Amino acid sequence: MEQPQPQNPDQETGKRSSIFSPLHVAHKVKQNLVFRSKWAELNGAMGDLGTYIPIILALTLSKNLNLGTTLIFTGIYNFVTGSIYGVPMPVQPMKSIAAVAISNPNFNIPEVMAAGICTGGILLLLGLTGLMHLVYKLIPISVVRGIQLAQGLSFAMTAVKYIRKVQNFAKSKAAGDRPWMGLDGLLLALICACFIIIVNGSGDESENENREIDLEMDDLNRRASKMRKLRKVIASLPSAFLIFLLGLVLAVIRGPKAVKEFKFGPSSIEIIKISKHEWKEGFIKGTIPQLPLSILNSVIAVCKLSTDLFPNKDVSATSVSITVGLMNVIGCWFGAMPSCHGAGGLAGQYKFGGRTGGCVAMLGLAKLVLGLVLGSSLVRILDQFPVGVLGVLLLFAGIELAICCRDMNSKEECFVMLICAAVSLVGSSAALGFLCGMVVHLLVRLRRVGDGQSWSTFWFH
Repeated sequence: MEQPQPQNPDQETGKRSSIFSPLHVAHKVKQNLVFRSKWAELNGAMGDLGTYIPIILALTLSKNLNLGTTLIFTGIYNFVTGSIYGVPMPVQPMKSIAAVAISNPNFNIPEVMAAGICTGGILLLLGLTGLMHLVYKLIPISVVRGIQLAQGLSFAMTAVKYIRKVQNFAKSKAAGDRPWMGLDGLLLALICACFIIIVNGSGDESENENREIDLEMDDLNRRASKMRKLRKVIASLPSAFLIFLLGLVLAVIRGPKAVKEFKFGPSSIEIIKISKHEWKEGFIKGTIPQLPLSILNSVIAVCKLSTDLFPNKDVSATSVSITVGLMNVIGCWFGAMPSCHGAGGLAGQYKFGGRTGGCVAMLGLAKLVLGLVLGSSLVRILDQFPVGVLGVLLLFAGIELAICCRDMNSKEECFVMLICAAVSLVGSSAALGFLCGMVVHLLVRLRRVGDGQSWSTFWFH
């Protein structure tokens, strides 16, 4: 018999190096940006705007955030992350930092950027050292689902406030009940919500079940075939894109002067100067409350949700932590809003049809063009955008994120998840909910030691 030839180490090295060759990288990027369906991906790109626009608009109006710079940098972030991951990975403002800035008159742009840089630096360090991967492995799925459920319900409740109440984003306050009629009336928002339900239903599973039923009826009755064709046409409509387009038209009608005041050309990009006091304030008031939310929702929950929705894609906690870190360590120096990924944005874009990196890459190119062509003057038209319509988009994004928690099969897992979600919502703190969830998980597992539960499998099932 012939002896097997020893493997040439040079050949093995060549194989490994080919993975990182420019041709291989270019091929992977091209695959990640391929559209499953142009209309579906375009529609999916609108799924995150219900979160993005209100926060950016509030900071621009109340703190004079450089909208043009933020659009340019977040557009680049969208395109790069879409190319890397091949999934509709969202780019959202850091909500806790934004909330502190809007509510605190002494927390201005330098403090905001200091908070973003510090948060990004810590996440970058956790990713590069591999500690984020360890955290990802140790956190039980029931606790992650609790954070997702809380975040989804929080989005949904905020969306209902947008729909029911007139919003003053500059002061982050409601300004009375929304009138039924008008270009930003309650009736318009309800019609938009009904339209999305008719087109999208409750999601892919119910649509597939209904198609199977229709196929069975098709053999029995020709009318079922006509109904199936009609439903197929309705389901193919880009509901979120059409609603966003309607919102833009109404914004122009509500504020025709805003269009005349457009100034063409990008905003000036300058390096933000941050004093020692601003670094201290940014870290204490911005980074400390933001960091738990970023770790749990922007990294851990995003990776778990991505694995659920796209099991064939490799989205690791290490890589997500690094990309979030780099976005802020670089962009915040130039005045771009601190940004992160978010499970709610991913759920929203998936809800409306986003399936590939091309979804967010397309959105990123649109942001980049708007930032370069119109700059900060775009805020005038965004200020006229119907808030009730944004609330509808945010509502379905939140519900989609909450629905992802339905895979808890045991009462024990549901128990931990619901306690974690309840504390997170009532205490308005993901960190507090996470802590309570971990403690409850520990106590529940302790009860089972000795009852068929060994110490070797103590923490995990």
